[in-house]
Amino acid sequence: MSIPDTERQAAVGANGSDGADASIVVGNAALGTRTPQVAGGFPTLRLRRLRRSEGLRRMVRETSLNAADFIYPLFISEVVQEPTPIGSMPGQYQWPVSAIARQAEEIARLGIGAVLLFGIPAEKDEIGSSAWNEQGGVQQAIRAIKDAAPELVVVTDVCMCEYTSSGHCGLIRHGEVQNDETLELLAREALSHVASGADIVAPSDMMDGRVAALRVALDGQGFSDTPIMAYSAKFASAFYGPFREAAESTPQFGDRRAYQMDPANGREALREVELDIGEGADIVMVKPALPYLDVLARVRDRWGLPLAAYNVSGEYAMLKAAAANGWLDERRATLETLTGIKRAGADLIITYHAPDAARWLAEE
Repeated sequence: MSIPDTERQAAVGANGSDGADASIVVGNAALGTRTPQVAGGFPTLRLRRLRRSEGLRRMVRETSLNAADFIYPLFISEVVQEPTPIGSMPGQYQWPVSAIARQAEEIARLGIGAVLLFGIPAEKDEIGSSAWNEQGGVQQAIRAIKDAAPELVVVTDVCMCEYTSSGHCGLIRHGEVQNDETLELLAREALSHVASGADIVAPSDMMDGRVAALRVALDGQGFSDTPIMAYSAKFASAFYGPFREAAESTPQFGDRRAYQMDPANGREALREVELDIGEGADIVMVKPALPYLDVLARVRDRWGLPLAAYNVSGEYAMLKAAAANGWLDERRATLETLTGIKRAGADLIITYHAPDAARWLAEE
């Protein structure tokens, strides 16, 4: 039976307490003693005591977000002349190099820890040679950002998919991505980024041995202090859809399931992480974040390296669409999402929500 709030009363015992003698009274009918007695628990133990006010909740909060935890992805285009909206990712843009310095200053002002750069070249070819062009969009953007906001950490995505005419993450021969030959191309790209001033390189291609190849190449050219953030457990996910519009990197044939991970495989993800650590990764990553929080937690429990999670474009687009339709409170849902990723074990969160989240956190 449902008891209307207007008729619900707690009868107080003769001694004035609300303990075991308390009864619920509905109208004139008493329902009897309702307070259970649990050894070592209720009513002595009441977890709600520490939830009674915002001050108490803040004092015992186990997980805290900070703008410095965020890495904000930016799409650097050699084609557009002004910031160009990305249709499937409201609030995100393709940026010309000419506009990136001002954007970097704003990101730094918000206290966001780092940016992650993706390139959109003017020309593509079979081997993705624009990826290591000294005057490429990413290379110019790195220099512009470091001039405008030297304290802002610049991370660069190292992959071939934006640069190859095939849209795949490596060199294609006989209809297949060639793993070992792609490693040299990735090393060239990474070296060009670091020579331009990048602080961290982040290989996302999922070729076997790529972390070791980049470590050898960087060390051999005097960049032994440059960290590698490996996309270690990167799954072949449906949630990348909006990104492919943003980065203009849709495969021209087939898909990427032959090198990105099967979404069903958690144990294999741990093997990928372990291999990357053994090859010299300084930071490891799980991508996407929300469908793989179990993997994120397992990685955190097993290893002590800094751990990143990528809150990917599809996750962002879903929340933005729900908010636009009035189905969710965008601020609360965004901060809850990011807190969940942090709680699962992430030290760093790559997210398109970074500027909004940083502003909201500053208001709290």
